[in-house]
Amino acid sequence: VQLQASGGGLVQTGGSLRLSCLASGRTINNYAMGWFRQAPGKERQFVATISRSGNSAYYSDSVKDRFTVSRDNAKNTMYLQMNSLKPEDTAVYYCAAGRNSYDPENYDYWGQGTLVTVSS
Repeated sequence: VQLQASGGGLVQTGGSLRLSCLASGRTINNYAMGWFRQAPGKERQFVATISRSGNSAYYSDSVKDRFTVSRDNAKNTMYLQMNSLKPEDTAVYYCAAGRNSYDPENYDYWGQGTLVTVSS
């Protein structure tokens, strides 16, 4: 599975962005999907994960109630709607396919990342 994340950019505090993760090479129906992020000088951090069917999703405490993960298996695409953005959300955001987990080690496929910058 090849994953390509897109939709990042520069936004002001309180603004919104929607990230997309387009898969190719294989259907994503058989994979849980996740979003992770990595800020400069920090470790990769779990953001959200969504089950294969899309019926369940889990979030880190830092983004809960602000971010929403969704997927459209027919389009082989996952999304991350980010609202009420804060400067601490600034990071490169990565999408991944694998098992439904908080742990990046449980994901087999990774996209290249898309940069989100939130200005104060």
